[in-house]
Amino acid sequence: MKILHVIATLAPRDGGPSKACFEMARAAARRGHEVTIFTTDKDGPGRLDVPVDRPVVRDGVSLRYFPVESPRFWGRSPAMAEALEAAIPGVDVVHLHSLYMYHDMIVGRVCRRVGVPYLLAPHGSLDPYIYRRHRWRKRLLEWLFQNRVTRGAARLHFITAEEQRLAAPFIFGVPGVVVPIGLDVGDYRESLPAGTFRARHPELGDRPMVLFFGRLNFKKGLDILCDAFAQVASRRPDARLVIAGPDDGMEQLARGWLAERGIADRALFTGMLAGEEALAVLHDADLFVLPSYSENFGIAVIEALACGTPVAISEHVNLCREIEASDAGWVTPAAAMPFAGAIEEALGNPDEARARGARGRALVAERFNWPVIAEALERAYRDVAAGVAAESAVRQAGVASTAKA
Repeated sequence: MKILHVIATLAPRDGGPSKACFEMARAAARRGHEVTIFTTDKDGPGRLDVPVDRPVVRDGVSLRYFPVESPRFWGRSPAMAEALEAAIPGVDVVHLHSLYMYHDMIVGRVCRRVGVPYLLAPHGSLDPYIYRRHRWRKRLLEWLFQNRVTRGAARLHFITAEEQRLAAPFIFGVPGVVVPIGLDVGDYRESLPAGTFRARHPELGDRPMVLFFGRLNFKKGLDILCDAFAQVASRRPDARLVIAGPDDGMEQLARGWLAERGIADRALFTGMLAGEEALAVLHDADLFVLPSYSENFGIAVIEALACGTPVAISEHVNLCREIEASDAGWVTPAAAMPFAGAIEEALGNPDEARARGARGRALVAERFNWPVIAEALERAYRDVAAGVAAESAVRQAGVASTAKA
């Protein structure tokens, strides 16, 4: 099959959707499909150092970057729009990522005109917590194009069953398919000696280490985490908090909250970590934490579990049901007191924490390994393409019957 993914940016700083898009494409390419991604060179306020005049092939996927233009937050790229007009008629299916963006408007319009089906992945945009934000602006975009794009999708692609449940009031009855995202388990084997991250930060020593790993974003519950860790630190003065990830507007606030509670010296901010540095911190942590107010999936949760690190997450992380069912960590309300209790229980029972981490690693290998997920994704693409072909045959049969009559 010829599969085209379209997304506003693949910049690592943009987190889950960017990572998920490329890895979905790579997984399908490994199964023999011809896969292309159209995106822009947007990288926060700057631009990615990528060519915008020719394709780049990475892991069997053809990447086409186009220059982003103002308004940048919308991902506007007339050059990409022109290329989409030419490319879409030649593919079997389009996988469209995120809502309310410039590329949604273009892809929806072209696909409707030429009869190419598309899957639409909201990436958590229809979670009520996110759906309500900037509602006036979103309502305008829905009226202009997004409602037509949503209604025109052959399928809505949800990452978890919980995402599908939360989105149900906003999808106009469009059928959905649940296919998770994942990782290649082999990529998360410990490649550096145990203790490498701690050795690079001697202030940690062998103290219990609680890790937040991800974008420092408003929805991640950093206020909850700072309150919860202050409670833990009052009873476990040896505990240390590591906050690793790119700043998305919350770092100074988080530093202020920790300083107000008198525990700034027990927290380490590392900025974004990638590659071996990311693996080192994930393996050295005693507990991974994510007290989000809203989290469509939480790929960092899966990354921690792949490293055998137990997790403590809020009930608003849509993976919570899988974590609870496999007993791979702790799930609490998005509030400081219960979250502090989960951290203390994990740090106070290292044998139990290690056992939960081991169960988490097994869960990832069984449910969230890309070779397994790729089969389900391929079925979704084939079902969508076959459905459009069947509808076309029915229409043609109707036309023929009318002609004979």
